[in-house]
Amino acid sequence: MEKAPINWTNMWLFSLTPALAILLVPLYGFYFGYDLFEWVVLLLMMGFCGMSITAGYHRLWSHKTYKAHPAVRLILAVGGACALQNNILCWASDHRRHHQHVDNNDKDPYSAGRGFWFSHIGWILRHYPSGKTDLSNVKDLRNDPIVMWQHRNYLTLVLATNIGLPALIGLIHGDIIASLLLAGLLRLVLSQHVTYFINSLAHMWGRQPYSDQSSARDNGLLALITYGEGYHNYHHTFQWDYRNGVKWWHYDPTKWMIGGLSFIGLTSDLKRCSVAQIEKARIDYQYRTATERCELLNIPEKWRLRLEQEYEDLQQTLELWTEHRQAWRELKEKQLHETLAHWDSLQIRDTYKEVQFKLKVQKKRWQFMLGNIGDFSAVPN
Repeated sequence: MEKAPINWTNMWLFSLTPALAILLVPLYGFYFGYDLFEWVVLLLMMGFCGMSITAGYHRLWSHKTYKAHPAVRLILAVGGACALQNNILCWASDHRRHHQHVDNNDKDPYSAGRGFWFSHIGWILRHYPSGKTDLSNVKDLRNDPIVMWQHRNYLTLVLATNIGLPALIGLIHGDIIASLLLAGLLRLVLSQHVTYFINSLAHMWGRQPYSDQSSARDNGLLALITYGEGYHNYHHTFQWDYRNGVKWWHYDPTKWMIGGLSFIGLTSDLKRCSVAQIEKARIDYQYRTATERCELLNIPEKWRLRLEQEYEDLQQTLELWTEHRQAWRELKEKQLHETLAHWDSLQIRDTYKEVQFKLKVQKKRWQFMLGNIGDFSAVPN
């Protein structure tokens, strides 16, 4: 099979920049050294680029999980150019096709099914048919004046942020070369490969607690270096959610930044998947994998029927909990504006707590059954 033509611009760029970083950064450091200020600038610019991709290119423009003030969109557009990962239109177009055709080797621009190297960086080194530019799926973004401004001025912004800004910082600090090497060259290489890990490792390493309909996986370690994007199985299951790390303790600085900006009116309409939807997806997936395992192990029919009954009971309790949770939240909202009968409020609260406790008990029993498939002693009475 004939190989796709080489994209020489990208081939030179993504070959020379890491080679120069490996050679020049330690060499200059050995002879002249770097100070704390220069390392801090490197980290700050990495954060600027990384969060511009995750909060801007990804969650704002590709998935439209929230709305942002023009000032925020402008900053994210400039930071995206600094990351040198193509303009917003092209990046969002590729990413939307990735979600639409995930793991389809002929249509997913960076399908993990074609291996680590391809999904990490190989897909941009050649003119593959799956990566052909087609902006028909980003017509909505053409209505954003900041997106179009970045599109028209992309090269200028790339040069200004990757060369001009580090040089200016170095000039002020007193070492232009050190700043260009750390905040410019090394930062560029590191920030690019951090993003590429989401396309590669996040589809190969980790857990799938919500769905196995794609290769995407949740990985808390990857989240630490990808600004929260490591919870990738959740993202592919609920791509409209502005969060990737759905638990409060999940490391997702992109979520925290978007949420924090909403308190001062710079972001709005933050889309969230409900707790009930998340739990339903998890339980549905667990039940399906459990039944498949029962088939594989030839578990007796009696046990399978009990598993099915437990699953149906859990689903019903989850639906009941959702209804009472909504009633309880509406009650608390009303209490802010009007006085309700004390007895009514206590009754609603107590019913909600009762169903919540029941759901907690059933979930524990469900997890115990999943961990003891085929063991009749584990069948609940």
